[in-house]
Amino acid sequence: MLFRDIVGQESLIAHLINEVKSDKISHAQLFLGATGYGGLPLALAFVQYVLCENRHDKDSCNECATCQKMNKMEHADVHFSFPAVQAIGKLSDNFIDSWRSTVLNNPYLNLEDWTNTIDPEKSRKPIIGSEESLAIIKKLSLKSFEGKQKVMIIWMAEEMNPTCANKLLKILEEPPRDTLFILLADSQEYMLQTILSRTQILTIPSIQVESLAKKLSQVYSIESFLAMSYASLAEGNFNEATKLISDNELKNLNRDLFIELMRVCYKKDVIQMIDWSEKVGGIGKEKQKIFIKYAIHMFRQSMLKNYTENQLTKISAEENEFLEKFARFITGNNIFDFMEYFNDAHYGIERNANPKLLLTNLCFKVMRFIHYA
Repeated sequence: MLFRDIVGQESLIAHLINEVKSDKISHAQLFLGATGYGGLPLALAFVQYVLCENRHDKDSCNECATCQKMNKMEHADVHFSFPAVQAIGKLSDNFIDSWRSTVLNNPYLNLEDWTNTIDPEKSRKPIIGSEESLAIIKKLSLKSFEGKQKVMIIWMAEEMNPTCANKLLKILEEPPRDTLFILLADSQEYMLQTILSRTQILTIPSIQVESLAKKLSQVYSIESFLAMSYASLAEGNFNEATKLISDNELKNLNRDLFIELMRVCYKKDVIQMIDWSEKVGGIGKEKQKIFIKYAIHMFRQSMLKNYTENQLTKISAEENEFLEKFARFITGNNIFDFMEYFNDAHYGIERNANPKLLLTNLCFKVMRFIHYA
């Protein structure tokens, strides 16, 4: 992976390059941010730059033996640890071939993508268990194969169970010589404070909408205004943006569900509101979360339409047609209420709240707020 292949994140790339040039690389770093923001591609490009035999000022050479091995994720001194479905195999090594092929195909993958790859039928939750910590310690206790640094990349580090995390505390604090730890996590909420205190945290922000839209236009050969719509809806998450493009039915579903919700709530049709809640309650957690984010996106676009005369809106032609009539119902009187309750709904779904109860309550909130306008 080269820095030039990463979508956006120019300031972070410059920071990582400066670390290497100044020889001030922290031995344990935590890349913190949603997987779709590019933490894993950044980690892979950073490690390749560190190990490259003939690196340039701004990137790896991509020609030396080290770069060729890194491009295949087969460097002997670069180890990977990631969540595993314990009923299938307790160690990352049991899944390493699938890991390499999956990451090379999509380095912006999330935990759901990985789960569907290794356990497509049952989708059991993968974790990083206690056996994995022993394997990590053993690998790093061995001598470097190529005489340079040994690297351990731990993806989705928040999925380490407490036993695993506690066993790694000592080696994180006092690692063997020339050892580099890179932990990647979506959130630090479920990570032990003792792990966090032993790492240098590098926050990965969302990708700039303009940078993401430019990349989407190049990869999918779509018009710039449409790419901007997808990028804005995905809120700088490359993985979510690619899913929206590849699954056009999902985007159409979100639009239809949003229009239906606003109409039944405006009419105060309680029976149809409950029917809507039942329908959306059955589409699955991930699609529900995407719908909530889509709704928040549409509220923002409504405000932009009202106050900028379409100059800053990032929507498709079909969405624009609906907002021509709907946008006037989103004003300063209700926008903050809409944003607060839809963000709360997203949080509730993420924490496994009962979706039908949550969505029914959301309907009544929308019914109330839409008439505040």
